[in-house]
Amino acid sequence: MKRYIAITGASSGIGAAAAKAFARRGENLILIARRGELLENLKSEIAKFANVDVVIELCDLSKQENVLSLWHNLEKFELKALINNAGFGDYNKVGEQNLEKITQMINLNIISLVTLSTLFTKKYKKDTQLINISSIGGYKIVPNAVTYCASKFFVSAFSEGLYHELAQDKQAKMQAKVLAPAATKTEFGMVATSKESYDYDKAFKKYHTSEQMAEFLLRLYDSHYCVGAVDRDSFEFSLSKPKFDYAVKLGPKDN
Repeated sequence: MKRYIAITGASSGIGAAAAKAFARRGENLILIARRGELLENLKSEIAKFANVDVVIELCDLSKQENVLSLWHNLEKFELKALINNAGFGDYNKVGEQNLEKITQMINLNIISLVTLSTLFTKKYKKDTQLINISSIGGYKIVPNAVTYCASKFFVSAFSEGLYHELAQDKQAKMQAKVLAPAATKTEFGMVATSKESYDYDKAFKKYHTSEQMAEFLLRLYDSHYCVGAVDRDSFEFSLSKPKFDYAVKLGPKDN
């Protein structure tokens, strides 16, 4: 039976670059995003250099009913990995935030990610991987992006906590991991600022391309580490054990 790697937010940026990188390895793909034309273009591009099966799933993951419908569609496939990449940010002070945009961001960054992660974990206990895309802003609060960082702190803590749960389950071979990019040249800047253009050269001294982050993602995928993170100062990528403290359950003698 064919196995697939499912990638949300696959129409552009890190998601699209990751799809190409996995396709070069011969992996079958399920590409999930809102923009069908971009997904079709990506599928055609992949077909030029890789003989893999590419399935397209159109879905606006900011709506819970769509997430459940998507999972129903995914259940007919055997998944090798799920990469929760869909998400966006917002550059604004808390008192100046657009509530509609923030609500959509929380729905996408947190609720849909938790829903898909939960359903995936319930179904797969064998040799599979769940990789959730966080941010270096999920480990350090960035000025003018407090709510976005808070949403990514949730992603990091949730993913690391799941890593610990699975590590303690002797029957589970599934791995939960988290990728934490720093500035990456994608559509992120335009969406976060709600503008039609965004100058990464002006905004950042250093940044990575989507292709570089896709290679980092593959390094995390190939490893047994929980966290793959970019250092915000040096911009070097490294793999590590979970970063947050985990309170080990106390035994009767410790109470």
